[in-house]
Amino acid sequence: MIKKDAHTQHISKKFNKEMEELKSHVLEMGGMVETQVHDAIQSLVEADSALAESVKRNDKSVNVMEVSIDEECAKILALRQPAASDLRLVLTVSKTITDLERIGDEAEKIAKQAIQLTESGQAPRGYVEIRHIGEQVKRMTSDALDAFARFDAESALAVAQKDKVVDMEYSSAMRELVTFMMEDPRSISRVLNIIWALRSLERIGDHARNIAEHVIYLTYGKDVRHIGLKKMAEHVEAKK
Repeated sequence: MIKKDAHTQHISKKFNKEMEELKSHVLEMGGMVETQVHDAIQSLVEADSALAESVKRNDKSVNVMEVSIDEECAKILALRQPAASDLRLVLTVSKTITDLERIGDEAEKIAKQAIQLTESGQAPRGYVEIRHIGEQVKRMTSDALDAFARFDAESALAVAQKDKVVDMEYSSAMRELVTFMMEDPRSISRVLNIIWALRSLERIGDHARNIAEHVIYLTYGKDVRHIGLKKMAEHVEAKK
């Protein structure tokens, strides 16, 4: 298990600073992405095209930050040749920022659906589901970043487990909306905007789960991707 300050125990103070800055920049990028998701959902629910446009513009800043952090990782790998927990941190950062950038992309997609709905008129159904699932994936993203900040595998596991609930609620919402479209064909185009937005929210939950899995790898050195929630929980429990 990695100790919370393990990556700061080096003779080189400069290396310590580089590692702390790397971690800090990930959390800064995470904060930007959280704002993107919040604003995208709000723009859709409130039919706020100006806010939706700002989400689209700000996605470029998220992309720039991903490239910058990637360059930091490459520099540390090339010049410091980190080992053990430090290497895991650099690798985790590299994977995490990829998922954060993709969350930003999904937020931009939601914003695009919001703009279309402001032009064509609000959909007759689906906003309750947008709010509900949106709140859940926002919390998952926040909790995953908090688990990263604290090297907290147990909190990361809880995030991964929440993703299953989101998937179930997403499937239920899809069935209801498809049924509604069949009953009222005039609503199809607008309800489809809601469906694509819900799909983006479900994908945000998937990326939050990915970040949580990266945190478990960071903490315990165990790659828990593709092993299933039960085995993941057993591994975390065994490492307590």
